[in-house]
Amino acid sequence: MTTDDDRPAAPFGRTVCAMVTPLTESGALDPDGAARLAVHLVSRGCDGLVLSGTTGESPTTTDAEKAALVTAVREAVGDRAALVAGVGTADTRHTVDLALAAEKAGADGLLVVAPYYSRPPQDAVEAHFREVADASGLPVMLYDIPGRTGTRVEPDTVARLAEHPRIVAVKDCSYDLLGTQKVLSRTDLAYYAGCDEQVLALYALGATGCVSTVANVVPGLFPAVFDAFDRGDTGRAAQLQRRAVPLVESMTAAGLPGTVTAKALLGALGLPAGPVRAPLRPADRGTTAGLLAAYEELTAGTAQFQAWPPPDSSPSCGYGGPR
Repeated sequence: MTTDDDRPAAPFGRTVCAMVTPLTESGALDPDGAARLAVHLVSRGCDGLVLSGTTGESPTTTDAEKAALVTAVREAVGDRAALVAGVGTADTRHTVDLALAAEKAGADGLLVVAPYYSRPPQDAVEAHFREVADASGLPVMLYDIPGRTGTRVEPDTVARLAEHPRIVAVKDCSYDLLGTQKVLSRTDLAYYAGCDEQVLALYALGATGCVSTVANVVPGLFPAVFDAFDRGDTGRAAQLQRRAVPLVESMTAAGLPGTVTAKALLGALGLPAGPVRAPLRPADRGTTAGLLAAYEELTAGTAQFQAWPPPDSSPSCGYGGPR
């Protein structure tokens, strides 16, 4: 199903935040903090949230914590945003177990990364995704991030997987613009830019939206980019994307994982985040000061982008999909 401009429909919203997983100072899961952060992000423009993704520290949270996180956020945001649970692991059986637990906890969809470390061939990658998609009733977003997994989900593999009725979307961190266009031209999959510097470029080519780390601290940025593009003001859309470059670079391309930089900046802004779990280490004071300077440069004079103070109300962000 596509919209009038031939853009695939948005099964999980348009601006999806790859939300951090708030922890207490002792390092335990902070469900209350997660609920507060989720409400804040939704009230500021995100109509979808990825929980327990890469930015959500999925490798170092337990299965029970992942389910508890979905439950807490579901109770907090209700049906005002789609919740996509990261369930990908290097083990197909474990991934299936996490998928079933996420469905039970109230997720709307599953984010499934290519199996990592073992570097399976493409037929095994395809079989892995199909087994997970067959296991639950939830729609699936494929997650292609070869820089972390060591395994590409090749365009031909993605095109075959698009035939599965529950595989509906892709989070694209492939940095393969040609491959992305090949899949967009051959399938109705909803493509989500997974790299913040590519959001407008992929949207202009027909992507559905983004799954953004930077949205943790500027949840209103990419809705503004999309809205400008949709009304034909492509110059304004490009201006906004370029304006975000210093913050995007400092958060995602300056040598530290996005989890570390997002939590450092959220903490500096007084929003729920807490520490990171080992082997990650917190950002130092100098790094945090640089992040805050980039944030302030982007948001100066633009209340729409500012993360703090939170708005007085929490209006619906338009997601009305099934739960």
